[in-house]
Amino acid sequence: MNDFKKQWDTAMAMAVLANKNVDSATWAEAVEWLMLYGPPSIQETLSQASSAATSTHFPGLKPSGYSPDGKPLYDVQALAQALDISVEEVLTKLKAKEEQQETSHLFGQEDVLKIQ
Repeated sequence: MNDFKKQWDTAMAMAVLANKNVDSATWAEAVEWLMLYGPPSIQETLSQASSAATSTHFPGLKPSGYSPDGKPLYDVQALAQALDISVEEVLTKLKAKEEQQETSHLFGQEDVLKIQ
């Protein structure tokens, strides 16, 4: 089990989300943990909120496909453009998340379920 997973439990993460005085970095980390390891009902709620926020703040950014487990995937070039950073920076950030969380954020074309 990785360190990121061991840092939280559901009750702790939910308490952070409910706290109006918590700093944004801690709040974001709690949300990340819940999206990865929280109960399915909370993961679904956060996924819907994430999709709504992405649509609102990045209206031109659309999924280019879906992961084998149904999560939306975005083209790295489109992410870089939307965030106004380089492709290399996007890749560096995603690789760091993969290492920290022991999850996959980067998928090869052969693993992507394409949107027709």
